[in-house]
Amino acid sequence: MSPEVRPVTEPEIADWLRACRTGFLQPPVVSEELAADRLPHLDLPRVQGAFEAGRCVATYRSYTQQLTVPGGAAVPANAVSNVTVSPTHRRRGLLNRMITADLAAAKERGEIVSTLIAAEFPIYGRYGFGPAACFTEWSVDVARTGLDPRWSGPEDGGRIDLADGEEVRKFGPELYDRFRAGRAGATDRDERWWQVNTGAAQAGPEPWKEPFYAVYRSAAGEVEGLVVYRAEASGWSDAGQPDTTLAVEKLIAVSPAAERALWQFVCSVDWVTTVRTGRRAPDDLLPLLLPDPRAARTVTCADFLWVRLLDIARALEARTYDTPGTLVLHVHDPLGLEGGRFRLEVAPGGAARCCPTELPADLSMDLGALGSLYLGDESLLRLMELGRVAEERAGVAALADAVFRARRRAWCPDMF
Repeated sequence: MSPEVRPVTEPEIADWLRACRTGFLQPPVVSEELAADRLPHLDLPRVQGAFEAGRCVATYRSYTQQLTVPGGAAVPANAVSNVTVSPTHRRRGLLNRMITADLAAAKERGEIVSTLIAAEFPIYGRYGFGPAACFTEWSVDVARTGLDPRWSGPEDGGRIDLADGEEVRKFGPELYDRFRAGRAGATDRDERWWQVNTGAAQAGPEPWKEPFYAVYRSAAGEVEGLVVYRAEASGWSDAGQPDTTLAVEKLIAVSPAAERALWQFVCSVDWVTTVRTGRRAPDDLLPLLLPDPRAARTVTCADFLWVRLLDIARALEARTYDTPGTLVLHVHDPLGLEGGRFRLEVAPGGAARCCPTELPADLSMDLGALGSLYLGDESLLRLMELGRVAEERAGVAALADAVFRARRRAWCPDMF
């Protein structure tokens, strides 16, 4: 008999959380107190589980999110998270049942895209998602950077101060909202996010470990950047010298001066020989701001944020474009929730109009390919060479590539 898939009830939250932790290979220990703490922050009608013999064996939830698109608009998104299937119940169609119901409900609510962070690449393309933003992580050999080891602070009149979690909760939300308005791929952070990520609220059974916070203020005293970091692998080398790795957890800045100063700060902390940058935008300033960019070795470069369009016309109208032009797109949705032919008309200045049409298609693609193009990071010409996009009118692909490309690469700084 197939497990029952349905919304989770309030008394089942602890069991659902245990199943979620099991799926992510975390210790399956959830106290009733932790479950009670999480409950007010879950939209129960959007929390699904698969149940068999009184036990939760698969988990899924979604919530409303704001996603920044090229041009700075924030669009309503259906964020998918906590997707697990217990190892005893794989390959039984449980995810298929949960995600198809959720995406249909999200479209009905009027959310125009859906987002997720894919733990495994092959899964979500079947549901119309495409990788839309990636990240790069670097490991910086501090001694090789060429930075002045005597650096004592910014030379632009700004300053860097240490802060604590309480201070960050006061200025952090406004700083981050300024940042995300200028970065396609960034998502919003609610009050709960700031509480969990500064230790004011518990996210799991593991004890909170306080990080270090450093804030950059301009010469006018305005907060323009924040870095959160921890010391890892601290010890002494065979030569009897301190040998510590500093791991950056978050670094956001709303000015190049703040970004440069914060990277120089973390590379100047005493005892630190290596800086791990965490997941950064692929076009981050970091390598090239170093006198020797080769001091920053690429550790990882991978896909991160995936996007599926739920309302093609509204989604394409929500973003702006750098190149004017008119395109007719034929889009296939594997789930049948969306799709068809759409005429996209981009005016000089970047504003767009999009509507269904009966005109012949210029380009054909599946919905996942359009999701990859949506934030302006992927090359349409590359997708065409891969067979993901078909050119139906000769020569139009070059124009379409220019239309969809954005000035800066998309980046999502947060796991969700």
